[in-house]
Amino acid sequence: MGLEMLQSVYNKAKPYLLMVIVQSGAAGMYLISSVVLKQGMSRYVLVVYRNAVGALVLAPFAIVLERKIRPKMTISVFLQIMALAILEPVLDQNFSYLGMSLTSASYTSAIMNAVPAVTFIVAVLLRLEFLKMREMGSQAKVIGTIVTFGGALIMTVYKGPIVNLIWSPKESLFDTGSATASTDQHWLSGTVFILIGCIAWSLFFVLQSITLKKYPAELSLAFLICLMGAILSAAVTLVAEAHHPDVWAVGWNSKLLAPAYAGVVSSGLTYYIQGIVMQTRGPVFVTAFNPLCMIIVAVLGSIVLAEKLHIGAIIGAIVIAVGLYAVVWGKGKDKIDITASDEIGHQLPMTKMDTAHFNISGDTNTQKYAAAAAY
Repeated sequence: MGLEMLQSVYNKAKPYLLMVIVQSGAAGMYLISSVVLKQGMSRYVLVVYRNAVGALVLAPFAIVLERKIRPKMTISVFLQIMALAILEPVLDQNFSYLGMSLTSASYTSAIMNAVPAVTFIVAVLLRLEFLKMREMGSQAKVIGTIVTFGGALIMTVYKGPIVNLIWSPKESLFDTGSATASTDQHWLSGTVFILIGCIAWSLFFVLQSITLKKYPAELSLAFLICLMGAILSAAVTLVAEAHHPDVWAVGWNSKLLAPAYAGVVSSGLTYYIQGIVMQTRGPVFVTAFNPLCMIIVAVLGSIVLAEKLHIGAIIGAIVIAVGLYAVVWGKGKDKIDITASDEIGHQLPMTKMDTAHFNISGDTNTQKYAAAAAY
């Protein structure tokens, strides 16, 4: 009985523990990437190496585990994979890294919490998400979206006084050069770049859910996105860094650790863990843990990188978290309502819009990639 009870407790706690691991891993990615970017590593090269490592990590699993279920490649699917690679590895990661180099790791992780709200807006505009304003779920999603953008606006236009934390050192534990001194001067432009990354990531989520209908092999799709992302990013890097061939060089230091860590953790381990959790708890449960990463980055960033926390960033982050949970609660409420209607047998025939809602919000198979090539 004792072992059975322990096993029962472990099974209940397992999804929570796994998501804590995922968010801790994402926090480490933000911190390590922030260090190497402010040490002068090219963000273009970081994106190339990160996706190349991710492709290498995912390749054996995709080849072995999906050899019997992998569908044939078509021109339509290939073009969608190309678009996915442009949206996530090329646009999102490059703009997000640029914004991070101009602001801070904690600030970037906070703004990135706006992604679910942006995704909701994109889905509504493309008629992939339904709104029934008389229902609480839809009201919560709309209000949460507005609140989320309000939080991002607060962080953009108001910095406020610095909050001095007791444990924060005066200097970073890493040599970040003089890049930190220019942070305040480019705070607004850095925010704009991060928001562009948010939009690209949100478009990626929507297109990815559509692509999985035609190519329902999640590991293989993740591998192909990373592979094409590395190839396209390499082409961009060859143009952007044409006069700086030395940017490709890395040594046994943080410039090697950053892409290796991001590729293995953010494009490998995170994918696998989120897939496990989504199968049992759904994407709503996974999304609800996003603010945990923001908190971890804020605390560790102040300790390790001596990042300065401004009162405006703290207020804005809290507002964004509240808005995020409103959107998540609304999507969860919609799912409960749909399940209830199934149980009582009064569900109407699904329209095209309703079917798309299942693919965006409730179907775990269309969400398994989640953020495998992203943060």
